[in-house]
Amino acid sequence: MMIKRYTLFCLVFLLSACATLQPDFEKPSVELMAIRVLPSEGITPQFEIDLKVLNPNRTELKLSGASYSISLDNFELIKGVASNLPVVPAYGEAKFTLRAGMSLMQGIRFVTAMANDPRDSIAYEVKAKLDMGPLSPAIRVTESGDFSVDNLRSAAGK
Repeated sequence: MMIKRYTLFCLVFLLSACATLQPDFEKPSVELMAIRVLPSEGITPQFEIDLKVLNPNRTELKLSGASYSISLDNFELIKGVASNLPVVPAYGEAKFTLRAGMSLMQGIRFVTAMANDPRDSIAYEVKAKLDMGPLSPAIRVTESGDFSVDNLRSAAGK
């Protein structure tokens, strides 16, 4: 009797795990919308990061957590984690604000590298791992590109 229950439990577990692996599942995209510096509570700067997750699938994404990082010119400067995230509707989007801290040593290295080798543009990379729970594989997304340093200077001067 115990073996039948165990076999039934394993069968139900495997079927539910397979149901979450849709063959036509498309990876969601994550867009960096804004970064704001928060008042410092010590040496390490804190940030608020606005992200938008786009879901191109027919099922909603129930996110149980996320980890994320932002790199500038290959210096991983900002890292954070979050839970209690909103549900991303099917064929929809969800915007949320996350808090993150900056690596002080990486920040110093980045500023030193920029001072030693000034350039017109800076490469960025946003990485996020979206966790949908223990029965679904984590979704890893990356957005990268570059932005003009001149645009930053003109925005800071306004």
